[in-house]
Formats: sequence, C-alpha cells, structure tokens
Amino acid sequence: MSEDFNSTTPATSGEVVSSKILPNHDRPFRVKLRGSVLVLVRLPNRRSVRAAIHQLSVSGGVIHLEKPLDEKLEVEVIFHIREATIRSKAQMLFPMWATQGWMQPFRFVDLPEECRDTLDAKLKSFVGGNAEGAAAGV
Repeated sequence: MSEDFNSTTPATSGEVVSSKILPNHDRPFRVKLRGSVLVLVRLPNRRSVRAAIHQLSVSGGVIHLEKPLDEKLEVEVIFHIREATIRSKAQMLFPMWATQGWMQPFRFVDLPEECRDTLDAKLKSFVGGNAEGAAAGV
C-alpha cells in the first residue's frame, strides 16, 4: 500500500498529512556552531559531562557527545555564547551515531524569557558577520 506524500491539499505548518509532518515555518532559526561552543551537561545524579554544541536555537540544539545519554533524561545545560552564560534545564532526545561519538538533540524545558531573549540576540550576532557571505553563496 503506497501513500501519496505529494498531495496538493493545502495544509498548515505542523499539520500531519499522510503520517508525515510538514515543516513548521514558525520555528526559530538554528545556528550551526560545529563544536565551537562547549557545554557542561549536569546529570540528575550531580555528575557532569562535557560536550560540544553542534547546532543551537532558542528551542534547543544538538550536542556532540562521546557516549549518548538516555532519551527523555532531564539535565541542566550550561554554556557561554559570546559574553552571555546560558543555564537551563533541557530534555535529551534520541541520539544518533556520528563518525566519532554521538550527536544528541535536546530541547530546553524551562528557558526563562530573559535567557531566551539573550540567547536569541547572541545567536543573531553570531551569524551577523556571516550573513553577507551566506547571501552571496560563499
């Protein structure tokens, strides 16, 4: 039984059509940091794991870890971006094997509005210098 995913039926963002989720155009932009920002992940048992942030947005991101963490595990993430320190609870999502370790997405659980605004501004300034090059196709 085949499903037609190329339906011309209009759909709103995030709506499920034929068991496939359409992209949500309202989600925040993401910045690929490629490991240039380090993060400290505090586990519930008070131990810490160091990782590198691969991708980041105001809703969450993807970190590069040596060993994956359990899916749905609630942790605290602490990292510096530009002059700001971000500290928030996060929920780990399903990890993916990478060539050297694991890429594991996470989502912020209770990022305060003030921290969200700060992170948004820092992410925008992070890509601000690269915007002209990206627009030119460099």
